[in-house]
Amino acid sequence: MVRTQQGSAATGGKAAHHSQSLEAIFCHIPGWYVVAPYSPADAKGLLKAAIRDDNPVAFLEHKALYFTRGPVPPGDYTVPIGRAAVVREGRDLTLVAYSRAVGLALTAADALSREGVSTEVVDLRTLKPLDIETVINSVRKTHRAVVVHEAARFWGFGAELAATIQQLAFDDLDGPVLRVGGLDAPIPYNRQLERAVLPQVGDVLAAVSRLLKVRLAGSGA
Repeated sequence: MVRTQQGSAATGGKAAHHSQSLEAIFCHIPGWYVVAPYSPADAKGLLKAAIRDDNPVAFLEHKALYFTRGPVPPGDYTVPIGRAAVVREGRDLTLVAYSRAVGLALTAADALSREGVSTEVVDLRTLKPLDIETVINSVRKTHRAVVVHEAARFWGFGAELAATIQQLAFDDLDGPVLRVGGLDAPIPYNRQLERAVLPQVGDVLAAVSRLLKVRLAGSGA
């Protein structure tokens, strides 16, 4: 197992050489498992599962999530590798995310609820092997999907996920599968420029606005 940090720090200002999201590289290596937890409980459970797994596992720890507080089950608690979690139930659309982007999705879902939009949020937890069944079941219920991740959108993990959703749930979709990700640019040192490069909650809302063809507060659309 390999533990590694990735993503921008909570304080920002770490520039390109300390702020990359490289999950797509690890996912492209045959035989490797790739884990990217969001919650403290999943971090514990997946780390223990990764240590015990006979396969090589890349355990991706987002630097900003080191400051996250939350309940952690005691004792010998594990989370199965390759199983996603529906962390919020909804009926109008599905937001699929992992790592720090789950927080963006949940915050966006709260904002959308105030606009009368019921949003389901799926936390992938493991990128490879991918629990596509949980994702597809959610999309078949809501009929719309937006994939959210911090990494650059171009050639990002979201492209593979969006293509798979389109392939397996095409007849259930009421619109295209949209992606929200970072810009195809090095992460700037300046914190304001860093925010401009990395996806924010408003970007998620803007994607949902385009998908639903409605104007939503905070979307900039």
